[in-house]
Amino acid sequence: MARRNATPDVPAEDVVERIVDIDVATEMEGSFLEYAYSVIYSRALPDARDGLKPVQRRILYQMADMGLRPDRPYVKSARVVGEVMGKLHPHGDTAIYDAMVRMAQPFSLRLPLVDGHGNFGSLDDGPAAPRYTEARLAPAAAAMTTGLDEDVVDFVPNYDNKLTQPEVLPAAIPNLLVNGASGIAVGMATNMAPHNLVEVVAAARHLVAHPDATLDDLMRFVPGPDLPSGGKIVGLDGVRDAYRTGRGAFRTRATARIENVTAKRKGIVITELPYTVGPEKVIEKIKEGVQSKKLSGISNAVDLTDRQHGLRLVIEVKTGFNPEAVLEQLYRYTPLEDSYSINNVALVEGQPRTLGLRELLQVWVAHRIDVVRRRTTFRLARRRERLHLVEGLLVAILDIDEVIQVIRTSDDSDTARTRLRDVFDLSEPQAEYILELRLRRLTKFSRIELEKEQEQLQREIADLETILADEERLRGVVSEEMADVAATYGTPRRTVLLESAGGTSVTGAAAASRSATPLEIEDSPCWALLSATGLLARTTGPDAPLRAEAGVRRAKHDVLRGAVATTARAEVGAVTSRGRVVRVSVLHLPSLPPTDGAPTLSGGVPLAEVVTLEAGERVVGLTSLAPDAPTLALGTAQGVVKRVSPGDVPGNRDAWEVIALRQLDEVVGCVEVTDADELVLVASDASLLHFAASSVRPQGRSAGGMAGIKLAAGQRVVHFGAVRPGVEAAVVTIAGTSTALPGTQAGSVKTTPFEVYPGKGRATGGVRAHRFLKGEDTLLLAWVGPVPPHATTSAGQPVELPAVDTRRDGSGVPLAAPVHAIG
Repeated sequence: MARRNATPDVPAEDVVERIVDIDVATEMEGSFLEYAYSVIYSRALPDARDGLKPVQRRILYQMADMGLRPDRPYVKSARVVGEVMGKLHPHGDTAIYDAMVRMAQPFSLRLPLVDGHGNFGSLDDGPAAPRYTEARLAPAAAAMTTGLDEDVVDFVPNYDNKLTQPEVLPAAIPNLLVNGASGIAVGMATNMAPHNLVEVVAAARHLVAHPDATLDDLMRFVPGPDLPSGGKIVGLDGVRDAYRTGRGAFRTRATARIENVTAKRKGIVITELPYTVGPEKVIEKIKEGVQSKKLSGISNAVDLTDRQHGLRLVIEVKTGFNPEAVLEQLYRYTPLEDSYSINNVALVEGQPRTLGLRELLQVWVAHRIDVVRRRTTFRLARRRERLHLVEGLLVAILDIDEVIQVIRTSDDSDTARTRLRDVFDLSEPQAEYILELRLRRLTKFSRIELEKEQEQLQREIADLETILADEERLRGVVSEEMADVAATYGTPRRTVLLESAGGTSVTGAAAASRSATPLEIEDSPCWALLSATGLLARTTGPDAPLRAEAGVRRAKHDVLRGAVATTARAEVGAVTSRGRVVRVSVLHLPSLPPTDGAPTLSGGVPLAEVVTLEAGERVVGLTSLAPDAPTLALGTAQGVVKRVSPGDVPGNRDAWEVIALRQLDEVVGCVEVTDADELVLVASDASLLHFAASSVRPQGRSAGGMAGIKLAAGQRVVHFGAVRPGVEAAVVTIAGTSTALPGTQAGSVKTTPFEVYPGKGRATGGVRAHRFLKGEDTLLLAWVGPVPPHATTSAGQPVELPAVDTRRDGSGVPLAAPVHAIG
């Protein structure tokens, strides 16, 4: 290969030809390596610290620099693209706009970073041109860019060395795990699944407090991905592999249920699709499958998606075909079930690495510690500078007459500055600041303000110095800021996690066959389980009753609200707050595999897929429908108790009432009891009453019950339960203020042995179970049951309860987070 060099703007006859011989292999190797490095480092792979590719980072930084905050008006997307391309990103406008569009799509990112206005596309169609759309930063982007003016990260030159840009963003949000990433570099690629912000932050805070935490410890907080589209993840073995090694795979499945689309025809209704799968793609694959005879029994497929009801695909099933079998075919031959491969490749210190869950959290936690340390150092320097100036100004105000005399007798400002330094022993900045002093600052009130400011600065400096001097205090600040971010931007989990389906693609009530399935599953003893977050499941295996009796009271990532002994082919009843019992087939509940400890309800099915509830109605517990089952005891908010005979079950109805409720009353709890058990009611004024279940005679379904506890005016029952004789039980009470919004206050908690509360007769007022602190006037939550009790948040994260307090009327200790349920 030869390369010819010539000098421009020189007449052709005067050009001296110079040919340089080079080796083609060497040239290609060098050029390819430069190109590969550029693609890997500057284009395709995200940084493990902020989870952003260079183009994404430049977009967010430039939008922040333009002042496009969430409370500001939208601006044309074309303007943003032009600013980024002209100042920071030396590539085409299409690449910039595509990156900005993806950061604005709620179906692409779990936590969008750009707030888009206009047509930003869908899973089946692209966005409008940038001249037709508008954008500004989303609220979460503020947490990504906050602190850039406080020297928290290094700045590097832009492509033409005229401006600077951040090497990495402060990233108060674990963006790489929360939003995931995908990109194809040279010789490597990355594909990372999105996760739930609340879960990831909980794991990161645990890692901050326990740097030697294991992967199993962290997976208690992050059980699996949380996809923007919701749906289900089937099979968690691949997820565990990815968390351990950085590589793995899992299957995503649409959320489907079988409904009557007409009076005589059933259909399959899809409300959630796998990640990155659009409805048009699904309908296209269904039509191809019908034409190729791979799919049978489908008469039509209609997309009824709209903004009011969200995604809704209706697949009509021909008469005479089993809808469950059709759904099985759809999972097999269409994108209603899809696979997702995880390849956690990201840049760490400029080098591409494959990272597991623990390493990803470690990188982000280390980045946040460095950001907070640098920010604290910056703020400390600024406050010291300000304190220095304030002290000099106080000196001047105390001797203001002499200061004025020195200035008036000086020939120029330089002389005045020098004389002020000599006479009053001031520094150069202090003398300059005094020369710039305005006359209105000489008032007595101004002096008081300066003294207050001096005291405030001294306190802040001491606090900042303590943070820098104490590593534990620094990590505590980082952890608190993580908690604030999760509370501000966190949302509930959307994706349901299911353990391996055992070779079948059909789960839930809508996907179980009444005719075929019982022949495959033995009618063996098991337990039907209801969790506090609304998941239903059943145990399985020969030792299912023993395991449930011994260890099912606590479930991984959740607590149990109900557990009923039954058989795999039997039916149980879901008791609702409206006093109804809804029939549920145990066979339709996903089975939990046998484990050495307690089963995990992360493999359960949501209540909405099994039980049809009315508006405002909720499930409070489970009951057996067997004729020989114990009686069902109910407790209501107005203090009524009732026992229902087990044989009083209509055989031809899917739902029926078991108590005639008074106006505005509702069922707060239910439990199966015998005459030897003790019924317990806890009221909102912290009064607890327990009495023998034998004092409540069983009644028919139409009866309204009898008086259980005498309530004071304006009070209600917050918990109803039962305690078996000979079983060690505990009472957990959480107090707070009645004026706060539900779920926003943590309150104070107390755990007390049940035995310290004396029993009283039915229809009496009970005894006090919790002494309210200042500002508390009600019980937010109460629970009575076997020890040890366990508490969780609304996201299913565990909350630590205090040690047992033997004082029955003592006050509680503050909680770290609001408790959603105890079990």
